[in-house]
Amino acid sequence: MAQSPDRSSTGKSGGGKSGADKPKKVPKATPGVRGPSGPPPPPSARGSQQARPGSRTSSSGASGGSSDLRKRFETISYPFIQAMSKVPRWIVVVLPAVILLLGLLQTGSLAWLGGILLLIIWALLAWLTALSWPAITGGSRILRVIVLAALLGIIAMKFAGRI
Repeated sequence: MAQSPDRSSTGKSGGGKSGADKPKKVPKATPGVRGPSGPPPPPSARGSQQARPGSRTSSSGASGGSSDLRKRFETISYPFIQAMSKVPRWIVVVLPAVILLLGLLQTGSLAWLGGILLLIIWALLAWLTALSWPAITGGSRILRVIVLAALLGIIAMKFAGRI
């Protein structure tokens, strides 16, 4: 019986010493990863990021009128983006999803109504694609154009009464 208190006391003291002897590990900061509150990138990295996405530099060099048109488009779009940012996020996601679903489900004599609903979704996607065009990469551009073309094909089939 004398051994059991001895074991427990040595177990406790051994466990306490090992915990006190080990320094607490501080997570190492990874230089390439930044969180939402991380420091801003250095100026050299910011400059390379702004030059990379863009056909902005190549398009502005080709024709000066396209940048003016782009600025006007962004100026006209700003109130709509601002209004969308005031609406709860779930509405901005759920409402187009419901309209898309209703547009796809309308068949028979109401297929024209489905076509109109899908045309609304197509206009929204085309507008958002045009706004984000300078900031997205080539692969994303191709994918978005394919989605818009496929949706336009579905709309045409809805209006033709085939779907």
